[in-house]
Amino acid sequence: MTESLNRWMPYALSLLRIVAALIFLEHGTQKLLGFPPSPHPGPLPTLLLVQGWIELVGGILLIIGLFTRVVAFVLSGDMAVAYFMAHVPKSPFPTLSGGDAAILFCFVFFYLVFAGGGPVSLDALRANASTAPRQG
Repeated sequence: MTESLNRWMPYALSLLRIVAALIFLEHGTQKLLGFPPSPHPGPLPTLLLVQGWIELVGGILLIIGLFTRVVAFVLSGDMAVAYFMAHVPKSPFPTLSGGDAAILFCFVFFYLVFAGGGPVSLDALRANASTAPRQG
C-alpha cells in the first residue's frame, strides 16, 4: 500500500499547490474584481488593494506552477504578516480571530518553498526542457 501511495505523492503535491492557489486567488478576485461578492463592499484601503494584487498575481503563478518556490516564499511571509496585523489584535485564538486560513496558507506556502511545485507545473516543464538533450 505504501509503495502505491508513494508513487502518487508528487502528484498530490501538485494538487495541493493548485487547490491552495485557487482558494488564495479567490481572495484576490474578491478584493479587486468584486467576485465572489464581498460581505464588506466598497472602496478598499491601499493596504488591502496591495494585498489583493499579491493574492491575484501570486495565486495565478502558483496555479500554473511558475516560480513556485520564490512565489511561495513571498506568499508565506505575506500571510504571516497578515495574521499578525489583521487577526492577532482581534484575538490570540485563530478560530476566534478568523486567522485560521491565514495560518494554513502561511504553512502550506512555506512547505512549497522546500517541496517545489511538483510534476504538474511549468517549473517542472522548464526543468525538463533545460536538461533534455538537444537534437539537431
